[in-house]
Amino acid sequence: MKRRRFIHSVGISGIAFSGLLPAISCVSNRKDPEEELKQQALLAFKRFEEVWDFSDFWKRGNTFDACLVFANAMQKRWPDDPQVSEMNEKIVKMLELNLAFFASVNFGVMWADDFGWWGLMALNARKFLLKFDEIALADKYWTLADDLCWQHKKNAAYDHTTDALPVPHGCRNGDANGQSLGVKNTVTNVLLFLLSTRIYRLAKAEKRKDTDKYLDMAYRQWVWFTEWFKLEEYEFLKRLTTEGALVQERPMAEFEGSGYTDKIHPPWAEGWVWTGDQGMLVAALSDMISEKEDYAKFVEKHNLDPEFTVSGFEAKAHKIIRSIGKGVKNALISTSDGLIREAACLSSLGPVHGGDYLAGRGIMMRYLGSDQEKSLIGVNLDNAVRKTIKAIWETRNPGNNQFQPEYTTTENDKLYIEQFRKLWGLADDVQKWDLKPMPAEHKNGVCQAVGLDMLGAAINSL
Repeated sequence: MKRRRFIHSVGISGIAFSGLLPAISCVSNRKDPEEELKQQALLAFKRFEEVWDFSDFWKRGNTFDACLVFANAMQKRWPDDPQVSEMNEKIVKMLELNLAFFASVNFGVMWADDFGWWGLMALNARKFLLKFDEIALADKYWTLADDLCWQHKKNAAYDHTTDALPVPHGCRNGDANGQSLGVKNTVTNVLLFLLSTRIYRLAKAEKRKDTDKYLDMAYRQWVWFTEWFKLEEYEFLKRLTTEGALVQERPMAEFEGSGYTDKIHPPWAEGWVWTGDQGMLVAALSDMISEKEDYAKFVEKHNLDPEFTVSGFEAKAHKIIRSIGKGVKNALISTSDGLIREAACLSSLGPVHGGDYLAGRGIMMRYLGSDQEKSLIGVNLDNAVRKTIKAIWETRNPGNNQFQPEYTTTENDKLYIEQFRKLWGLADDVQKWDLKPMPAEHKNGVCQAVGLDMLGAAINSL
């Protein structure tokens, strides 16, 4: 990497990023909100540097994706800031280490969704690296995203049979060795959906050949979701009692012959909804809208749906996006304190898989806080983002700027649970993340990534 690409001022080029931090460690008294946010972001990244290098496969992929999206927001807002440039230089080195970690993993014991997280991260890594002429490393991340992650989900995890009831196909969250087929939960399917739409857009931008395969898989996943949404008796896209809807974490249809009855891996409960799904589904749909003409030509070329029209598709996708936007605004933001919350579901916060779902609030805002999705959701979440950042910052460990799993109060938690119950129809009386089985280094990395996601959304809202 050429250092001049990062540091434009000769007078400051010799000052290490870490050496600047003591002078900015106390940011609460600053009067300029934008400068204060920037310094909070820099301190949050400094802590991320200390906690990101842990061994859990999917969490590591996801947390680094949070870092890359956050870094992109920083770069867009402060492109000539020497501290931001120094941060970017560090991220390139971290990406080199991340690639070595990926190569060391025993893929056979990994689950299908793991490859979705790494595939999305790899696409963002490529885009980040190309900005700084790191072409060889960027090419390796393309191979990781396409040849390894996307191909695995397409060939090994996607259900190519046609007899699943009530909706065929979809993506199973089985292990790579084939010991378990796994369940067709939402997160696995939306990861394949989003990875396909994102890899198509990048391949198109780079003028690559053989891109129809990405359109094909994205369209298949569009059909899988929308066919489920038509079956209103199963409430996969469940309406609130007021306005809006949220997609549940697993489609469930309990009848003889149904392929959607498993309540394991992870344990399912009625009404389970997860924040992360909302952001990723909106992102995939918004990707399709941005390339709607390409999808229309593909559908016509292969005679997939004679009734498909651009206007009809766009209207349906917009309706789903706006419905989820209202669902997030009404049900995932507390009216008592204005903070972005995880839905009151024990399946997410409980001891079995709490560590896996801890990242959801950040993942949701990674997408709903970006310019593309913000323009479509029909609601303004900026105030909630700013209040949430304030709460995350005030509840951090001030000694090292480590963010915590909870940033709310017990009193407001109780009020939120009642709010969610009235809107959703049911809720669990769960206020804290049960993370006892989760190693401390994993928890710290994930919590810091949630903060980076929220900070990125806040920076985009300036």
